[in-house]
Amino acid sequence: MPEELKTEASVRVTHDVIAQVAGIAAMEVKGVAAMSGGLTGGITERLGKKSLGRGVKLEMKDIHVSLDLYVVVHYGFKIPEVASRVQAHVKDKIETMTGFSVSDVNIHVQGVSFDATDGDFSDEGGNPSSHEP
Repeated sequence: MPEELKTEASVRVTHDVIAQVAGIAAMEVKGVAAMSGGLTGGITERLGKKSLGRGVKLEMKDIHVSLDLYVVVHYGFKIPEVASRVQAHVKDKIETMTGFSVSDVNIHVQGVSFDATDGDFSDEGGNPSSHEP
């Protein structure tokens, strides 16, 4: 019987990919108007290199990920509720898509958006929607 050569394939997920997953997941949550990338993020966006991971800072230790997300919330939403939904949704998406364990998701609200064209943020009664995620 011929001897089999066993090799282990490895999959590496870059910090940029994790940041992109986190940014996209955060933007899926009702009440989040934008990710805030600060001064350098604004310059990068104007130069046409908009990153889906803008507004996300992460640290990794082994398979554990710690995230800081910088967000802008739509006016009228309850900030603690939006932040809580972002934390849960981002944690779920990263753990599901990458297999990494998320130790914490810290939310930093950098502003409030008053622009109604940023997205649909009211229900029929004119109140902010509380739909999940």
